[in-house]
Amino acid sequence: MNRLWYLLVLGCAASLPSCATWDGHFDILGYSTRPNYDTRYRTIRVPICRNRTYMTVTPVPGLEMDLQRALVREIQQKTPYKVRQDDADTELLVTIVNFQKNLLNYTQFNTVREAETVLTVEFLWRDLRTGEILTKTARRFGEPLDPEPREALLATADSLLPQGSKPILGPATPTGPLPAEEEAILDPATKKKAVPIVMRSIGHFRPELGESITTAMQRNIDRMAVQIVSALEQGW
Repeated sequence: MNRLWYLLVLGCAASLPSCATWDGHFDILGYSTRPNYDTRYRTIRVPICRNRTYMTVTPVPGLEMDLQRALVREIQQKTPYKVRQDDADTELLVTIVNFQKNLLNYTQFNTVREAETVLTVEFLWRDLRTGEILTKTARRFGEPLDPEPREALLATADSLLPQGSKPILGPATPTGPLPAEEEAILDPATKKKAVPIVMRSIGHFRPELGESITTAMQRNIDRMAVQIVSALEQGW
């Protein structure tokens, strides 16, 4: 029995890292107590979402502010980040692309029995210090990995260029001012326009049960906030 306890104590001691490098978290059998989010960042800025939907059919005005409040609530509750509107490490940019209502079922009097609402958004998460795009689109099965960024060919002693020549640079990217709604965000790794992540949330409402399009919109907002904050997690 004493030998068993001795082996157990030795195993626990071997599994613990040294005090000089321990960051306060445990790693046991592939499991860890570290958060699922990148702890290099501490603060995040969440501006009011842009709204590009039409405002003639559904009560869309104000949807951007409701979604922004839901995002702030989810970030404060589920992530180690603190929301700050100035001097933040990162920024979360959300654009509402579409909001539509689809009728699913009718009553015998040709009124709405059940309908669904679909909210579609685009979002980007970027590092405000380096400009790095932190949200990456999912790689499909069999899709090759992104190539490493190519560097300019310098005129060194072993290069093909003669001594004293200038490096070969790619075509310059236009940097003229753009309207605020059409401001292009460039990925510093590829020098191309950053590709946002598209997400959709679905809500249902049944007028016969006392529900309305307002309750469906609230479901859309809550579910979308959960999806966006979950997408900020690090990959496994």
